Amino acid sequence: MGGSGSKAKGVWPFSGSGGGGDSGNEGSEQSLARLKGSRNATPFVFTRRSSLYYDEDGDLAHEFYEETVVTKNGRKKSKLKRIQKNLIPQGIVKLDHPCIHVDFPIVLCEV
Repeated sequence: MGGSGSKAKGVWPFSGSGGGGDSGNEGSEQSLARLKGSRNATPFVFTRRSSLYYDEDGDLAHEFYEETVVTKNGRKKSKLKRIQKNLIPQGIVKLDHPCIHVDFPIVLCEV
């Protein structure tokens, strides 16, 4: 599949040389050695972007609804209308337990 154009190596966030693949000589030992360098990123993720929002009152939730009363044929019916304006995202949240980055290039456990 895909015999396309360039032969340039991809840039991995965890590799020191920017290589997409190893030469195969030392395999995972070479990958681990590259991870220990001072310029390299850590394989752990300590923060994430929150999916919660603040409303005008300072309440925190995923979604906000407003109850509206609709009169139809002389009957009053209440409906919930979703509020999408004036919401402020919570921002970056620190994780309780660090997670491993999805692009971590080493197999941790083999079954």
